[in-house]
Amino acid sequence: MKGFYNITTKIKETLALDAFVNTVTYGDIFEVDLNKQDIFPLSHFIVNNATYLGSAWQFSLSVICMDIVDESKEAVTDKFLGNNNEQDVLNTQLAVINRLLELLRRGNLRDELYELTGTPNVEPFTDRFENKVAGWTLSLDVLIPNDMTIC
Repeated sequence: MKGFYNITTKIKETLALDAFVNTVTYGDIFEVDLNKQDIFPLSHFIVNNATYLGSAWQFSLSVICMDIVDESKEAVTDKFLGNNNEQDVLNTQLAVINRLLELLRRGNLRDELYELTGTPNVEPFTDRFENKVAGWTLSLDVLIPNDMTIC
């Protein structure tokens, strides 16, 4: 059985192809050195659990897409936008998530039998880590065929 390898490799490859992603990481988010400016924008994912369904496996994943928020030295002139690019970061990183979901829902990932199941949930965050970053956390379930034989 190669299901775990297949899902993690496919998610990594898909995120790495996105124009708004420089680095893709996997595992414990606190082991990633988020202080390095050159790794952003960053997408990180975690396999939360897997459910055996007989002829298929359902993987529950969390995908965190983030970038550094740049602060301007100039005085705030626009109360809505502020003096940083936080809204730009939230917009571009939501686009990364949207592309991944659409590839799973009706694109080449679905054609390769990676099926989005249930309703994904996306939650924004700002300043979650040591440096000033913003982005989104996506929670989703993906169904893949069980390739294990009884022989």
